[in-house]
Amino acid sequence: MADENLTSLSRNKIAMLIDGDNAQSSLLPQMLVEAGRHGQVTVRRIYGDWTTANMNSWKETLNYHAFQPIQQFRYTIGKNATDSAMIIDAMDILHTKVVDGFCLVSSDSDYTRLATRIRETGIFVMGIGEKKTPKPFVNACDVFVYTENLVVPKKAAQPSRQQKSGAKKTKEEKEKEEADPMPLLTQAFEMAVQQDGWARLDSMGSALYQLDPGFDPRTYGHKQLSRMVQKLKDRFDMRTQVTDGSTIFYVKIKE
Repeated sequence: MADENLTSLSRNKIAMLIDGDNAQSSLLPQMLVEAGRHGQVTVRRIYGDWTTANMNSWKETLNYHAFQPIQQFRYTIGKNATDSAMIIDAMDILHTKVVDGFCLVSSDSDYTRLATRIRETGIFVMGIGEKKTPKPFVNACDVFVYTENLVVPKKAAQPSRQQKSGAKKTKEEKEKEEADPMPLLTQAFEMAVQQDGWARLDSMGSALYQLDPGFDPRTYGHKQLSRMVQKLKDRFDMRTQVTDGSTIFYVKIKE
């Protein structure tokens, strides 16, 4: 079957290094999706002084997405020592040749030379940062994604009675949210989608395991991912293509 061996696809390995002082923790899932378009994010590290209050917003999300926090004390008040620690680590990773590319998350121009040095070795490097990021850093990357383009616009909706009262979600409501596969499927689709708006199902499957290693279609009552997507025909279009005797599944999210 085309989608049976979802984890066997050969993919580039990406090291994602985040300057925690110059990045938004709330956008970590979207940043992972962007990096995942170019390969499997195998090295995941966030740098900062974890003794300071401004790093607190990272703590829950970094554990959920299996990022390693790297402690870097500030030697002088007002000076950021994170950049030097991140640059040293990046060069160590580069010389060990365990990855095929880098994703540098920061809006700081101090990483311009690092991006240039990585590119000089023929290794892919992408950057993620705010639109205020200095042009030299942007131009030193093969790809640069602005975080303003990653912000998902919130739909205006009337708050429920429970939200108005400030009550916590019930156990049943939490279980219902966890049983909904669409948020995860949507993220995986965005990672695998091609220029024509369609995504190969095997690529989407690989993205699913990168986002959630515990993903299993059987959790949602289906033996295969293809059958799971077919059941969601109100959310996905599906087509097949026969190549060299093998059937390849393609999917597309309905507008």
